[in-house]
Amino acid sequence: MSRHRGAGDASTLQKRLEALSEARELAGDRLREQELAPVLGVLERASARRSLSADHTVVGFFGATGGGKSSLFNAVTGGRIAVAAARRPTTAEPLAGIRTPEGSGPLLDWLEVKQRHVLPDDGSADNPPGLILLDLPDFDSTAAEHRRIVERLVGQVDVLVWVVDPQKYADAALHNGFLRGLASHEAVTMVVLNQIDRLAPDEVEPVLASLRETLAADGLANVQIHPVSAATGAGVDGLRAALGDVVRRRRAGTERLLADVAAGADALAGAAADSDLPAPSKDARRRLSNALATTAGVERVAETVGRSYRRQAHRHTGWPLTRWLGRLRRDPLKRLNLDRRDIDPALSRSSLPAPGPAQRAQADAALREFADAAGRGAPEAWRASIRRAARSRADVLPDALDQALAHTDLGSNRKSWWWPLVGLLQWVALAAALAGALWLLGLAVLGYLQFEVPPAPRVEGFPVPTLMLAAGVLLGVLLALLSAAVARAVAGSRTAKARRRLRASVDEVARAQVIAPVEDEVERCNRFRHAVAAARNGSAVKAGLR
Repeated sequence: MSRHRGAGDASTLQKRLEALSEARELAGDRLREQELAPVLGVLERASARRSLSADHTVVGFFGATGGGKSSLFNAVTGGRIAVAAARRPTTAEPLAGIRTPEGSGPLLDWLEVKQRHVLPDDGSADNPPGLILLDLPDFDSTAAEHRRIVERLVGQVDVLVWVVDPQKYADAALHNGFLRGLASHEAVTMVVLNQIDRLAPDEVEPVLASLRETLAADGLANVQIHPVSAATGAGVDGLRAALGDVVRRRRAGTERLLADVAAGADALAGAAADSDLPAPSKDARRRLSNALATTAGVERVAETVGRSYRRQAHRHTGWPLTRWLGRLRRDPLKRLNLDRRDIDPALSRSSLPAPGPAQRAQADAALREFADAAGRGAPEAWRASIRRAARSRADVLPDALDQALAHTDLGSNRKSWWWPLVGLLQWVALAAALAGALWLLGLAVLGYLQFEVPPAPRVEGFPVPTLMLAAGVLLGVLLALLSAAVARAVAGSRTAKARRRLRASVDEVARAQVIAPVEDEVERCNRFRHAVAAARNGSAVKAGLR
């Protein structure tokens, strides 16, 4: 059963380490180096510890000067290994008491423990194989190197045993410098109240109660507390049994790493959103697209399509005698280099003027507004990264919009079916008018030359040549006016269709150049949140030493 439970713990640790590693990778350059440093340290320590002996459990004895740490170390090991003194630190470097030396060398090398002593095997169940006890320098030593060693090993040993005495158990240097930062390490932390022999019997419980209250303020309300006396041996057997139980379960190393992972995740928790960020809304995308369409000049191009259509319609359906006037004006689409009939759209660029300061400012404001809407609810680091994502392609955005407009099929090469019919009627009307005019001219010439002028045929009393001239001119004018009205209606439809196509092209540019990078960053923010949550989930961890 314990083997299966250990495998489950290892699997949980692996998953949470992977989650923490993923969170660090997702954070990338979004967080400052000092924010990621604790996470990187956890991952490096976890990798190193897991590669070393899993059959050994390292228990570190930490304490202040005069707390009896070395004396307690000797009492637990049953020997005179550590040198004890009451007033000054005598432990200058870590000292290891090893129950099973086989396989412990690389682990102790990693811990940088050079002084190693093999403990005698007394056959006691409270001294199981695999136990490594470390007597460490005093954390309040005046020697800076001593404190550096303590701080390093606080982050490396499997089980932390803090030895305090009745006089200095509330020392601020202990609680502010160490214990307060170990709230997530309750499962691998013990506190030993040493020197209880110096207290009257009725004083022990009040001191323990005060110690529990102080530890609770540090976030260690459920940590084990062992009252002992290294001098008399009171409580030492209970402490030795508790340590033996930890070693036999062989879970302390995993629980320590799980606690480290939780602490590393806590360091990232402030940069994780409280809930998943939604994808940018349709309304936000629409506002962005509207602003980019204005910047690109979509309305101008759409209206130019209408003007171009009316010009072409006049060329095909206008009164033939005045059509040539329209040729004096260049096609407005050609002026913008958007007439696809004679320009390769794959190579074309428009001749639209570059956006002015006001248009650029409007586009920048639209990018900021879109990024702020997408990042609403995210911590500042991710809001900043979403804003950077929105502007990541700002340099190429104007050119992309221009290319989108140049590549859009505006329908300028499509003629209307009614043009040839009206054009034919115009030529028929013109021919009739010219025939009537020539007929009348011929009759006038004959009269001028004093020839007998034959009478022109009449219809309802009106001469046919006169009727032909008047009807031809009148029909031509009416057809021109009617075709102009139809052309305006069709031009409006073509303008609307061109506007829709141009807006669709702008939408594609907005999607590729702005929306997609922002959505990727939003997804990255959400994945970071999930990874941090997975790394922090330690609900099954805090059962270790109890």
